[in-house]
Amino acid sequence: MKRLETFGAWLFGAVFVILSFAVALEVTMRKVLNVSLQGVDELGGYALAVGAGLAFSLALVGRSHIRIDLVHERLPRALRLVLNVVSVASLAACALALPVLAWFALSDSIDMNSTAQTPWATPLRWPQGVWFVVLSIFALVALGSLARLLGFAFGGQVDRVDREYGPRGTKEELQEELADIEARGAAAAAGMPTEGGRS
Repeated sequence: MKRLETFGAWLFGAVFVILSFAVALEVTMRKVLNVSLQGVDELGGYALAVGAGLAFSLALVGRSHIRIDLVHERLPRALRLVLNVVSVASLAACALALPVLAWFALSDSIDMNSTAQTPWATPLRWPQGVWFVVLSIFALVALGSLARLLGFAFGGQVDRVDREYGPRGTKEELQEELADIEARGAAAAAGMPTEGGRS
């Protein structure tokens, strides 16, 4: 799962770096040559919508959604369990609402044969269709996460619920950072040449 998160982060990062260069080129050409590439802002909107939808799923899998843990770890186990269930259930409810709303927009665009008000006049059914798919993926991931949590809860695995669905505390984040630093140090040491010039 960590590899999937890393791949997603690199992919989104690469897309938005390329997009930033395209925007910079567009602005420069407009100012200097009075010429426009046309469509860069449209592509940017599509990339942001699709990238955000996929990032929701990655953030959920990686427990990166923000939760306040100031009080959580000091509460009794039973109350922590209830809060974890409420947290994941409310996130799943919001995740379910997103593709429903996206479907309303998509079906209207299909019915009215809507196009983007840009020089490309892109039929909106295509970008909105992709947007609907990624939001549906997020909803499925959220529902799967809720089902898994409830399975642990009804199976009496309260500690596992705490560990996998509770907010990430400072100790856990510190341990992850230290492990990451150690892994990078080991990788750097493995790639360094020895004193004799051989690796």
